[in-house]
Order: sequence, then C-alpha cells, then structure tokens
Amino acid sequence: MQLTQSLRNAAQRDPGRTATIYRRRTRTFGETIDRVSRLAGALCTLGVKEGDRVGIYSLNSDRYHELLFAVPWAGAVVNPVNVRWSPAEIAYSLRDCGTDVLFIDDTFAPLVDELKDRAPNLRTVVFCGEGEAPPGLLDYERLVADTAPVEDRGRGGDDLYGVFYTGGTTGDPKGVMLSHHACLASAMGSLVTTDILGRGGVLLHAAPMFHLADIAAWNIGNLTGSTHVMVPSFTPTGVIEAIEKHKVTDTLLVPTMIQMLVEAPQAAGADLSSVRHVLYGASPISETVLANARATISNASFTQAYGMTELAPVATLLTAEDHQDPSLARSCGRPAAQSELRIVDADDNELPRGEVGEIVVRGDHVMTGYWNNPKETEAALRNGWMHTGDAGYMNERGYVFLVDRIKDMIITGGENVYSVEVENAVAKHPSVAQVAVVGLPDERWGERVHAVVVPRENASVTLEEIQDFCRPMIAGYKLPRSLALVDALPISGTGKILKRELRKQHSEPPSGQ
Repeated sequence: MQLTQSLRNAAQRDPGRTATIYRRRTRTFGETIDRVSRLAGALCTLGVKEGDRVGIYSLNSDRYHELLFAVPWAGAVVNPVNVRWSPAEIAYSLRDCGTDVLFIDDTFAPLVDELKDRAPNLRTVVFCGEGEAPPGLLDYERLVADTAPVEDRGRGGDDLYGVFYTGGTTGDPKGVMLSHHACLASAMGSLVTTDILGRGGVLLHAAPMFHLADIAAWNIGNLTGSTHVMVPSFTPTGVIEAIEKHKVTDTLLVPTMIQMLVEAPQAAGADLSSVRHVLYGASPISETVLANARATISNASFTQAYGMTELAPVATLLTAEDHQDPSLARSCGRPAAQSELRIVDADDNELPRGEVGEIVVRGDHVMTGYWNNPKETEAALRNGWMHTGDAGYMNERGYVFLVDRIKDMIITGGENVYSVEVENAVAKHPSVAQVAVVGLPDERWGERVHAVVVPRENASVTLEEIQDFCRPMIAGYKLPRSLALVDALPISGTGKILKRELRKQHSEPPSGQ
C-alpha cells in the first residue's frame, strides 16, 4: 500500500467533499488531488528524483497537507523540519540526509540565507507561505499553476516515506527512517485496536505537523475520510475558535496543550460539544489534568497513545473504555494490534509481570533504522526488538505502566525513584500548575529528588508544604528534597518537558528551600 492511496480513493468517491480548511481557504478532495499531482510535477521539473529528500520547514497549513502527499507522489521522501530547532540543528539535518530542496513559509523565510550558509547542499527553496515570495525563492502557487499534473509514481510498501529527525539536545540529531508500510501498519493497527478517531469527521491539527504524532493522526484521518482543519500553531484561543467555527470532531493534543486549553478562561464559556475524540500522548499526563480535560470537553472520549518516532509512532493504546477504570489511570494501555511488546532486563530476558525493566517492541511498524547511522541502529534494534529506553512494567492483564525514561530514573540513597510517580503526587497540590521532577547530584544521597514547579496564578508553595502534601501518597525517600519555583518549564517542539535542560539549569546546590 501507499500513503497516497487514501487521497486517490477519497477523490474518486467524493471529489466535491471538503478535504482541507485553513484560515479562509477551503479545498475539496478533487481540488486537492489536482494540486498534489501538479506540485509533484513541479518537484520533478526542479530535478527531484526517485528517493530524493524534500524538506518542509513551516507551521501548520493546508499546503503542509498537500506536501505530505505530493512528495511521495513525485517518488521522493519527506523530511519534516522541527520548527523549534536552531538553524545549526536544522542545517545539520538537511546536510545529513542530503535534503537539497526545501519548502519554507513566511515565519521562517528570514532564515534562508543562514541555512544556505550552513547547508551548502541546499540548492532550491520554495516559498509556501502567504503573500508574495521573497526575492530568490520560488513561489508555491506559481509552481502549482504552471505545472501539468503527473501520475503518482507509486512509492509504497518498504519504500522510504520519510526521514524524521529526533533528539539533538545532546549530540547530533538522528534521522528515523520510516517506510510507507511502517506508517500504514501503525495507523491500521491503531484503527483495528480501538475507535481512535471518528470516521468521516473533522480533524483539527493544532499539534505541530512536523511531529510524527500529528502525521500519524493525519494518516489515520486520511484512511477514515476526515476533513482536515489546520491552525498554524497551538494557542488555546485558536483551538477553541476552530472547534466552535468548524464543529471539530477529532483532535490530537499533547498533555501540555490539554492543560493550557482547559485552564484558558475562554474554555469555560466555549461550545466544545462537537468534539467526540481526543487522542493524546507524547508525554505523561497527570491525573488532575486529565480529569479537568474530561470535564471541560465533556462529550469526548479520550484515548492515550504511547510510542515513539521509531515506532511510527504507536506502541500501546489506552482506549476510551480503559479510561473508565480508575486502576488504569497511570497506564499507557495495551499493545496495539500491530505491536508486540515485552519488558526486559539488561540482558534482554523477559521479566515477570509487575517487575520494572526496559520496554522493547517489535512489529511491522518499527523503523528501518537511523539514516546513515549503523552504530545507533544496531544499538536500538537489538535481537529483533526496538529498545525504547523507557522503563515500565506490565500487569497481569497486559497493561503497560510507564515509570520513566531509563536515563531519567533517580537513584537516591540506593533506592530507585521514578520521576513520573513523584510528579503525579506533586501535581495534585492545589497550588501547582505544572511540575517536573529530576535527579540532581547530592553529596549525601548520590542524587536527590528535585521538583521544579510552575505555581498557579497568584499562588505559591514551599518545599515543606509539598513534602507534607505528598507524604501520604509516596514513600519518604521519594519526597522532593529540594524545590525550585519557575515561571515556565522548558518545552520541546513536540510538547515534551526538556529534563536535560532542567538538570543543567538546577544543578547548583539548593538555595536552602
């Protein structure tokens, strides 16, 4: 199968139905397939050959949607650029996988000269933003208008669909290679497992479209015949307005976005009743935030997906029905239909149920490998299994409980402390808006449990208050031994809290708090 097949099917069945909505632009499936085939033709005239990589450096838009189809339609490979990265990191990714053609919008067009200096291989830049193309850049709409449509090149199966860069906080980013088959296996396995998104609904893209979580939702939406609504980037106001105006039925959000949405003053009086499915993942969610979200978006069912880019990206799903069971509040679900999962020790031996070890996964959705990086590929894909680097355990019913990144586990006084467990306890405090827990060097304990807290508006909290509040919920050695109050936590472009940055920022001796 090919990822472009869903567009061909939709255009054949119902060419007049709405395919995309972005700002004031609405396009049908018939218009979209015509534009995609013309854009693919333009790529060919620009010298893009079979298997070449094409970059997309843009905020969300209907043109992003078209490019995700047009690049494989032309026989090429997508390279979605992380818009939160520095020019140096972006240039590295463009050089690393030989991305010579880049589509860029008005937000990032001022960086073109610097990117060209840092990535000399970048020979063609196409402006896909609003308004006139800046001097020296080709115009997206002109290419579409002036190029005849071409037939789909038929890329599919084990052919490479995209190179998705991950990491980069320490060392160089790694390019995850995902085939058409891997992406479709993940999407179809998810659909078989549960009603993850509605069929023929209105799917809102508020999470960044460069991230594989949103591309996975996009792919599922294509398979189910969804209309795609895009906002350039997440803001609570923008999401609420889009839901009310377009009667959005489905969306993917990461936990930080969910928290910002339900805490926004506008949410209290907004009509969010059209939303039927909320898919969330990418990082753990606190029980408090989830409870607030279910109260605010009251007609929606919630499904949690756990996975990673290397798994295209879904490994497990906690279904809407599972959310009704309080004992599963901290679970990330059971393996999806396409996914086989084990908990193993350091020697890859499967552990008994209930014991914490590394989560490993295998299946048709696993990556081909890391681009031009056989050493990292061999380390990750050992003994036929993708080693996630996440620590967790599985209960007797096959539900997986994620406890930490293995490298984020805190060892204090010889005891293992998993930051997620501490964060869940601290997050329940009424003065805490957000919390992240990390281990910091400590002369007495080796590492100490350090909580970084964003207080709620007009609130404050002390270390002693946090300790007293959490003591009934977690063991004494798990209690935070130091505390920092901050205005905001460092967040990646995918909504994950950057704990490496927190460890750097807070590694000085505690202030006596």
